[in-house]
Amino acid sequence: QVQLVESGGGLVQAGGSLRLSCAVSGRARAMAWFRQAPGKDRICVATISPSNVYTDYATSVKGRFTISRDDAKNTLYLQMNDLKPEDTARYYCAARTGAGWGRGVEYNYWGQGTQVTVSS
Repeated sequence: QVQLVESGGGLVQAGGSLRLSCAVSGRARAMAWFRQAPGKDRICVATISPSNVYTDYATSVKGRFTISRDDAKNTLYLQMNDLKPEDTARYYCAARTGAGWGRGVEYNYWGQGTQVTVSS
């Protein structure tokens, strides 16, 4: 069983930065950050492999967002720089306990999400 609790969301002006955190309890392998804006599908914006060696990003955030994991602190992070109004969404931390990783695999544990709002 894996439990995930996100924090760090808020209101920021365009061009600003935020760092999201996800406290992890239990044994998670691959992890990811997803986001969902009102009326839109949930998309995976960043994912990290179980070894923390490999990462992958959605095209829309590549070069601006960085996913990382501190296993000693049992925490997953998403550093978001140069935020844009279109980044406004609820952001979710997700974990996978099976083999495999990436933006196309199924994640079986989810947090409750944290809201990020970017004003223009």
